Amino acid sequence: MPLVTIDVIKDVFTNDQKADLIDKVTEAMIQVEGEAMRPVTWVRIMEVEQGDWAIGGQRLGAADVHALGGKKAA
Repeated sequence: MPLVTIDVIKDVFTNDQKADLIDKVTEAMIQVEGEAMRPVTWVRIMEVEQGDWAIGGQRLGAADVHALGGKKAA
């Protein structure tokens, strides 16, 4: 059974956005593996606390991620 894990910083995505991620990643897996794999395709979103994620030694929070993407915080 495939297990897809998506790691994100907490408060970057809304609940609706996370649901959309789950739906779209599931559909992508089914396109590759076939419809028979739908019941056993697992997708989970793991949220990392703000400040517990870093790039190049710089700790990041939701506002930092939104700034990188040119968006306002959720």
